Amino acid sequence: MLITSSASKFFKRKHSVSLNGQLIDLTNPVVMGILNVSSDSFFDGGKYNTEEAILKRAEEMIQEGVSIIDVGAVSTRPGSSGISTKEELTRLLPAVTAIRKHFPEVPLSIDTYRSWVALRVIDECGECIINDVTGGDFDDHMFDTVGKLGVPYILMHAQGTPQNMQDDPQYDDIIKDISRQFSEKVRKLTKAGVKDVILDPGFGFGKNMEHNYDLLNRLDSFKVFQLPVLVGVSRKSMIHKLLEIEAADSLTGTTTVNTLALLGGADILRVHDVKDAVESVRIFTKLKEVANL
Repeated sequence: MLITSSASKFFKRKHSVSLNGQLIDLTNPVVMGILNVSSDSFFDGGKYNTEEAILKRAEEMIQEGVSIIDVGAVSTRPGSSGISTKEELTRLLPAVTAIRKHFPEVPLSIDTYRSWVALRVIDECGECIINDVTGGDFDDHMFDTVGKLGVPYILMHAQGTPQNMQDDPQYDDIIKDISRQFSEKVRKLTKAGVKDVILDPGFGFGKNMEHNYDLLNRLDSFKVFQLPVLVGVSRKSMIHKLLEIEAADSLTGTTTVNTLALLGGADILRVHDVKDAVESVRIFTKLKEVANL
């Protein structure tokens, strides 16, 4: 086992985040469903480009037990090129507006690295978690903006940019290097007034195959921060390239890695396939209950 009852009791982690006056309970892990409204995301790009398709997918995820829906309009897959702020808003605002109107009870996250986009969407649609794959590196105003908005922030680690992050990533020790960056940025976020920080070690973002599996094997190292940890490995190349299959065929591998991440202390699984992840969480939660962790 990657977790023990003694380790669980030693680390008193934060088990909730506040959004729009409500607590999202993380006592047991939860599932964040990915809803990409971009045209070129690596797995589902272009599938959800109409309001009808967006709402249908949101409804499906809710029925399958999703706890948070993460809406993104910019692809950050390796080699992807960026889009303008205007284009991002043109894609993102209608999607978030539609979901909020039809499913007001579901917590939303917006996948953006631009503070102006976060401001605009939250101003028009209400509070959302901000999921920033750059950890504030692409926008110097992001941390202060999140602090003023008073919303949770997902702090992800990445090395490089989408254009070059897989060229030749290097680490002295991946856990120590990521932890050093997390420590520095959590201090800055706290100083900016951010109350709820979720850590995402950034599987696949500036990490090769060995890095990703070393990270997975030592995921429990991040418990020292006593903050919620999000893991996003859904259908990524660390799975399908290892298994020599296509991303479309990697659901079983994804479920396996998600389960290992739960054993390593993940609080949130960010996934394309909600039903399968929810089932993994239910099995893990029962295991935890029986083991009295």
